[in-house]
Amino acid sequence: MSRAAVGDAVAEDEQVGEIETDKTTIPVNAPSAGVVVELLVEDGEKVTPGTKLCKIQVGEVAAVKPVEQPSRAPEASPQPEVLKDGPVPTEPPPFPAQIPPLPTGPMATITPTPLPSPQTGRSPSVESVKAARTESRAKMSRMRLRIAERLKGAQNELAMLTTFNEIDMSKVIEMRKQHGEEFAKKHGLKLGFMSPFVKAAVFALQDQPIVNAVIEGNEIVYRDYYDISIAVASPKGLVVPVLRDCDAMTLADVEKSIFELGVKARDGTLAVEDMDGGTFTISNGGVFGSMFGTPIINPPQSAILGMHATMERPVAVNGKVEIRPMMYVALTYDHRLIDGREAVTFLKKIKKAVEDPRVVLLDL
Repeated sequence: MSRAAVGDAVAEDEQVGEIETDKTTIPVNAPSAGVVVELLVEDGEKVTPGTKLCKIQVGEVAAVKPVEQPSRAPEASPQPEVLKDGPVPTEPPPFPAQIPPLPTGPMATITPTPLPSPQTGRSPSVESVKAARTESRAKMSRMRLRIAERLKGAQNELAMLTTFNEIDMSKVIEMRKQHGEEFAKKHGLKLGFMSPFVKAAVFALQDQPIVNAVIEGNEIVYRDYYDISIAVASPKGLVVPVLRDCDAMTLADVEKSIFELGVKARDGTLAVEDMDGGTFTISNGGVFGSMFGTPIINPPQSAILGMHATMERPVAVNGKVEIRPMMYVALTYDHRLIDGREAVTFLKKIKKAVEDPRVVLLDL
């Protein structure tokens, strides 16, 4: 999608356009300073690697001087009106010869003048102003079209089923309060909720390898690596960058990787390689306040975990009612491959690992 126009002066490495792919937007920068003399492709046209996009006449970019406005002559200020000299009157004006008589009848017989009604007494020049009812149309980006195609394709192809559970976030919140400041000083970023869930997901995938598998033709492909896709909302749409080899990551490694990918997503600098692959997806709608939802699987994966907002709710603990920070979680899975027993067991494993992180350390 072209940004620069013919005649525009561009500096070296200045963005002159962008190429939209199915997964991301790739910026196109000027190789040197100069002036755009010709656009070789139209806006929205498909291009292949090696296609020439525009011609730039190399040279120094002259600074554009502001157009000087012609000076305007100062307007002459109006002169005050000078009264002509004349005789000063010494007598008051004459009193009217006749005064109209006052009414002498009873007050009840005097007909009062009716006041104008709100409808009939309104000035015809005052009309009620109605809000304009307008419509506008915008072309869907290639990324948005691809997102729509993939989501609808997932609904049509996969036998999606969702199971739910709830997680007591007390231990994770306590861990953040107790070690969050020290964690931030050492690693330079805050400890969030995503890293415990990523590690819990890896722990559960190792326990239920069928959730990490995928159907290809008439075969089931089991993966012994754990690349977790993280759904991120970007200005261009939903993107799903991948954290590679999460089983070998620490909580700090996960937080750093998520932060770096989030910055790339906001700046629109995610590369295609950042989103290739992925064996399992985590989507955190809780950052927007979502309390409950059913996520859609990211093909060709077989399952996706949906996180939601943490809310304080009354729960039964050892026969007593207590207020605990609770989060609903949802697992949508492909029922062609994953049975209900494996799906429920997988989600309970995540619940167990998040509610007590010692379970992961002890491999219970």
